[in-house]
Amino acid sequence: GVFEGKTLGTPIQMLVENEDVDSEPYEERKGKPRPGHADLTYKLKHGHIDYRGGGRSSGRETVGRVAAGAIAKKLLKSEDIEVIGHTLEAAGVGLDKKVELEEIKKNAGKNSMRCADSDTAEEMREAVMEASEKGESTGGIVEVIALNAPAGLGEPVFDKLDAEIAQALMSIGAVKGVEIGLGFESAGLEGSEVNDEFELVGDNIIPKTNNAGGILGGISTGAPIIARIAVKPTPSITKPQQTVDLETMKETEIELSGRHDPNICPRIVPVAENMLALVLGDMMLRSGRINPDRFEGVN
Repeated sequence: GVFEGKTLGTPIQMLVENEDVDSEPYEERKGKPRPGHADLTYKLKHGHIDYRGGGRSSGRETVGRVAAGAIAKKLLKSEDIEVIGHTLEAAGVGLDKKVELEEIKKNAGKNSMRCADSDTAEEMREAVMEASEKGESTGGIVEVIALNAPAGLGEPVFDKLDAEIAQALMSIGAVKGVEIGLGFESAGLEGSEVNDEFELVGDNIIPKTNNAGGILGGISTGAPIIARIAVKPTPSITKPQQTVDLETMKETEIELSGRHDPNICPRIVPVAENMLALVLGDMMLRSGRINPDRFEGVN
């Protein structure tokens, strides 16, 4: 689907070779569903599973989302739409101040935690490693933001923009919750604290604040679109855990070994960014704001 660095309009194929495969650690766990993983539910649904790494429930699956999202980001860039993300909290350590967009753009890619503040990033890393040394894993919160998305994206009722975003983000394996704008915080506030009042800027009606996260009634307002996701602790931990041997149907203990991330928030940041980009790309195409026919190939 690409020739001389530009798209042809035909489907784009992408292939990523996994050249560092090691299935040996999984052999001893055969028939013993790992707590927190999808081993048991896949077995109950399909009856037969490939136990060597989780298959489609593995984090490896997300590489396709990032690859496809790269194309969506290119389309969005043609309309000056930018998607950024960062780790807001990890292992119980979070940013204690409202982070500015420029800080996210400048700093999130400069540390291993993908945090917008370098000092907080180091605190996060230390907390993650401290838990890992005890055989534990940790979770956190990741925030993704779309800048310069136009007003009017989204369909009333069933294809609301926030519903589409929530579905896309919840489809990432480790995500257990999604909020838009103030999200759950708004449940403890009063209407006057949550409502975004409007003002005139030139000929444009602009919300003075952005508690709604850039979406009202399922339709974008033109303000930055802000979504946060709750990322659960990595289910693979080295502590002994109880499970059931499916061959003997007796309770047994399982200890996991191998290469596992003690916290996957930094890895999820680009995945969440690209899932948001894919949703916005679809919405821009559906609304006619992006017409692929007018491109003479996307670089």
